[in-house]
Amino acid sequence: MRPMTKMIFTILLFSYLFCGSSDAQIRETQQTAIKKVDEISNTIRLVNKTIWETAEVGLQETKSSALLMKHLKENGFKIESGISGMPTAFVATYGKGKPVIGLLAEYDALPGMSQQVSPVKIAREEGLPGHACGHSGLGAGSLGAAVAIKEAMDKHKLSGTIRFYGTPAEETVIGKVYMTLDNVFDDLDICLHWHPGTKNNTFAGSSKALVSAKFTFDGTAAHASGSPEDGRSALDAVELMNVGANYMREHIKEDARLHYVVIDGGGAPNVVPPKATVWYFCRANTHQDVEYNFRWLKDIAKGAALMTKTELTVKVDTDCHEIIPNDSLSHMLYDNLKLVGAPSFTQDEENFARRLQAPLVAQFNREYPLAIDDRIHPVTKNPKPSKGATDVGDISWRVATSGIRTSCFVADSPGHSWQNVSSIGSTIGEKGIVYASKVLAISVIDLLEKPELIANAKAEWQQRMEGRKYFSFIPEGQRPPTKIR
Repeated sequence: MRPMTKMIFTILLFSYLFCGSSDAQIRETQQTAIKKVDEISNTIRLVNKTIWETAEVGLQETKSSALLMKHLKENGFKIESGISGMPTAFVATYGKGKPVIGLLAEYDALPGMSQQVSPVKIAREEGLPGHACGHSGLGAGSLGAAVAIKEAMDKHKLSGTIRFYGTPAEETVIGKVYMTLDNVFDDLDICLHWHPGTKNNTFAGSSKALVSAKFTFDGTAAHASGSPEDGRSALDAVELMNVGANYMREHIKEDARLHYVVIDGGGAPNVVPPKATVWYFCRANTHQDVEYNFRWLKDIAKGAALMTKTELTVKVDTDCHEIIPNDSLSHMLYDNLKLVGAPSFTQDEENFARRLQAPLVAQFNREYPLAIDDRIHPVTKNPKPSKGATDVGDISWRVATSGIRTSCFVADSPGHSWQNVSSIGSTIGEKGIVYASKVLAISVIDLLEKPELIANAKAEWQQRMEGRKYFSFIPEGQRPPTKIR
């Protein structure tokens, strides 16, 4: 960034952080949005509950996405579905002209995580998916915000465009990546998002980058006892690759992660497996490190193929980048978390939370000072990157992006747990969802009414993107997978 641009950014950011945030009162336009969220709160809860009960895995969220589109269409949004070759991806638009502000929605569940709203582990139906990451509430909360923003735009004649992005398959970081490659977000001025969490705070830090790829080895079938010399085992290749990857772990950075599952290991022990597939996630704090590690991993796979005289095919399903944080937006969102005020919880809800925590106390000898964290946590200076990955990161490489978390789960509950499924389906989760709707709504109204906020965020984004170049292992023109497995 040139010195003059950097100086302008510094002045704008200083002005916002130390001047703009003192305007700690809810304006009439924002009051309209908050009132609308209260009016439709039962609908928000019902949408969460319906998606929670439906619990569809990524790329198969047919009913969940249709429900969100139905409500948006009824509220005057123009709908485009089947975005980027994914039947459950959509864009809903209201308004016209600049600025164009995006809101993100997710609605995919996790396989095998079915759970009742119960303080003990009881599946609704064994083996079915469940919303262990709270995405039922994520879509519902963004819906509430979008409808409330539209109400304020109409009543107060606010100019601009609001875009609601229905993004499938976040759990396997697919939806937003392919939408980004299709330039779906490129005309946005700002993008905001949220996620159910164990506390009320902003996404002030980064995340991990991730490549998801399937390594398939083709060999030759033979009788495993009668004529093994006539066979070439694809499963041997998978096992040798995994051994190599596990030795590789010792020599990569501490923040890097390699996870794998064998999704096809052959059919029977007495047949030399002619085909086998292992699915890898390769993560690190920066995409640059992921690039290095994934190329190394591919070399290991090639070595395994050479050792077993099998043929290797590598299929990259997705390639997700780390989040580019934005302090300007994070501080605005933090101010609005405080402005709306976090919900309080009843004694019954506290007791329910304690019962959800009890198995974790017993199994891991953990202490939980809080049952539910209803505090609003300040923006952390230079926070450590998240240990997880999200395809929100790819959007943040194209446009200034930030988001919030609200307390929808019990305090310090582990991610992707049955406790989270239970909590997001309970009144604890519902309160956090409605809170998120209000904060997002008044934040978008801030952006519509205060162009200096957008200028600040864009200047910071340009500074952070200096020297970065977007690269993807996804082959040009490749369409997204039709199913995860």
